[in-house]
Amino acid sequence: MKDLISTKDISKDQLISILDTAESFHEINRRDIKKTPALRGKTIVNLFFENSTRTRTSFEIAAKRLSADSINFTAASSSTQKGETLLDTIKNIEAMQTDILVLRHEASGAAKLAAKHSKASVINAGDGINEHPTQALLDIFTIRRVKGGFEGLSVCIMGDIAHSRVARSDIWALRTLGVEVKLFAPPTLLPNDPNGLGCKVVSSKRDAVKSDVVIALRIQRERQGKLLIPSLREYARFFGLNRDDLKYAPKDLLLLHPGPVNRGVELTSALVDADNSLILDQVENGVSVRMAVMCMLRR
Repeated sequence: MKDLISTKDISKDQLISILDTAESFHEINRRDIKKTPALRGKTIVNLFFENSTRTRTSFEIAAKRLSADSINFTAASSSTQKGETLLDTIKNIEAMQTDILVLRHEASGAAKLAAKHSKASVINAGDGINEHPTQALLDIFTIRRVKGGFEGLSVCIMGDIAHSRVARSDIWALRTLGVEVKLFAPPTLLPNDPNGLGCKVVSSKRDAVKSDVVIALRIQRERQGKLLIPSLREYARFFGLNRDDLKYAPKDLLLLHPGPVNRGVELTSALVDADNSLILDQVENGVSVRMAVMCMLRR
């Protein structure tokens, strides 16, 4: 693979290969000296046109732990403020003999466009409401590290699914691995054709938590033309999770969230910090997965 744009383009064998490679890097990341020479001499540029904490930081850490030269690009202080187009920016960064471009952009399809016009490898770090493939990869890696595999698993994705790039990438990856995917959200926050995605829509929190894994998503207010729910208080009451809701869940239910978490909205603080919450595990695993992806594209 030259680029990583969508989990829809990744086969089951490729997914498993990425997870296996990430497992070896997970051990490296626990060492006192967290370094491997795998990408020594390579140049990786993080092109972020949107704000980010976890994704940008973990990509930078991943590159440095692979011994690559990592440079961060900030749109606010770049020539894009003078009218330079995305493709011109890509071409200029590529002209400096860049090997991998990590791109986050507010426009859906931006990563695919960049990959089409760039000789460097492009990793989609989130494009509009389209996809966020490395988040999905770290989600399934986190699940496998606890569950051991994917056979017979059911995962419920809850929250603003319609505007979530994470949800789409998660759905494609999970379905490729044979996982049953359920969706739970207000009708205004569901995708137009959930059945076309191969997902089952459930209508209650009781049915949602009767799963092996719940992935909660925040409300993407910055991507909505208007607020599509009456209020955050009502959303939290009918679609957010609290401890009482888990009385219907299996004892080994796992709770995931791509962050940032709005405590008290999609999950109460008690659940965010609970023993079965893997939110910080996801953050840690993001470094290992992104190291694996960079090495895969190197080949």
